[in-house]
Amino acid sequence: MKTKILEKFKTLYGEGAACYASPGRVNLIGEHTDYNMGFVMPGAIDKAIYVAIKPNGGTVSHVYSVDYDEAVDLDFTGEKPAQQWACYVFGVVKEMEERGAKVPAFDMTFGGDVPLGAGLSSSAALESAVGFALNDTFNLGFTREELAKIGQMTEHHYIGVRCGIMDQFASLFGEKGKIVRLDCRSLEYKLEPFNPEAAGCKVVLFDTQVKHTLASSEYNVRRAQCEVGVAVVAKHVPGIESLRDVTMEMLDKYKDEMDEVVYRRCSFVINENQRLLDGCAALEQGDYVTFGQKVYGSHEGLSKWYEVSCKELDFLVDIARKNPGVLGARMMGGGFGGCTINIVKAEAYDAYVAEITEKFEKEFGRKPRVIEVVISQGAHKIE
Repeated sequence: MKTKILEKFKTLYGEGAACYASPGRVNLIGEHTDYNMGFVMPGAIDKAIYVAIKPNGGTVSHVYSVDYDEAVDLDFTGEKPAQQWACYVFGVVKEMEERGAKVPAFDMTFGGDVPLGAGLSSSAALESAVGFALNDTFNLGFTREELAKIGQMTEHHYIGVRCGIMDQFASLFGEKGKIVRLDCRSLEYKLEPFNPEAAGCKVVLFDTQVKHTLASSEYNVRRAQCEVGVAVVAKHVPGIESLRDVTMEMLDKYKDEMDEVVYRRCSFVINENQRLLDGCAALEQGDYVTFGQKVYGSHEGLSKWYEVSCKELDFLVDIARKNPGVLGARMMGGGFGGCTINIVKAEAYDAYVAEITEKFEKEFGRKPRVIEVVISQGAHKIE
């Protein structure tokens, strides 16, 4: 892919481009915890967006998308472009300018191999790749954390998606053999060891290819339910601002003042944060068996307590549970579709993929998309 991007640059704009990459991400545990000020545990993967860039000395920037086979001229004093893909580039530059940077005109080609529609955050990879490339090329002086916020605000202000910061953070801070334990309240992070290959395991995603049609409306409902639970506890306990501050003891004490559904939603979030911390402790000991049990526990909570799964996702995890070669599996992402993430013993891998493919096709009339991933390096310049 890198070669393709550079060759296209050479054809369109000539020699001398520098090349950068920023990856997509998976999230191992910690779902629906971000907006509740909890913890998440993403890792960068070996599939990325690649950017070739060179200053052009003019006043207009020229950007070409290899994937869309389309070029735009960007004038950052004007209106945002009509093409959504170009809005990501435009938005990153505008957010940088908002923070006092002067971004000279440039030529750019980009493209990637992050599978689209599987919940691997190709949009955050694009924002991070563009931001990292501009920052390095023009020596703008932004930290990786600032670049993550620039990517997040690009989504908010230029794409219309009010996302959290996990995806950009993973793309920028990820490292090979490490996952990022991110505190969504303080943005403090710690790199935790995660090298399943060394433990004789592989990580694979099965994409149901079910579209998340309910995800946005139900997401807002879940968020509101969590806020109701927080409000109930906050009436009695000073200093409670989010579910991060609430313990199960508190929730149980005031359970009678909230309806059963609110209680179940809040219980899930509190327990999911604890599962993540317990999972980190297991990884620090190199214990992938215990970690896998926490991953299964996450799915159980998402399916039964938070109720954001769907029959296809539950079907996949049920097969995983019955297979001794699978250490852990769960739905990943907002829910109502998308994919499962699975930690599988290497010797069981081929047979497991074949079993999943055959059983899923028999049940639903189509094959799931199989995406093998390796935890890899975050945003970087390719020398």
